[in-house]
Amino acid sequence: MARRTIVVDGERWAIYPSGRVTIYDRDEFGLVFEKGTGPERVRRVARYSPLSARRPDASLAQLSDVRLIEFFHQSQPAWTSPDAGYGRERK
Repeated sequence: MARRTIVVDGERWAIYPSGRVTIYDRDEFGLVFEKGTGPERVRRVARYSPLSARRPDASLAQLSDVRLIEFFHQSQPAWTSPDAGYGRERK
C-alpha cells in the first residue's frame, strides 16, 4: 500500500488510501491520515476526486504536499467515517 507523509503544525502524519470501495470507486477515493501508534494513535479521513489517475495508489502519488495538507484540514475524525470503520482498529 502506498504511503506518504506530511508535517502539519509540527506533527508528522502518514497518509494512505482508505481502501474502502463505494459506487464511486473510480471517481472518489478516501485518504487516511494517521499519527502515533497503539492507544495514542489518531486517525482522520478525507475523500477526494482525483484529477487523472484512476487507482488510489497512483492518485496519491500525484498529489502535492500542499494539496495533502488542504485535504488534512478538510478531514474528519476516523470515528465519524465508514472509510475508517468508524474508528475500529485495522486488522
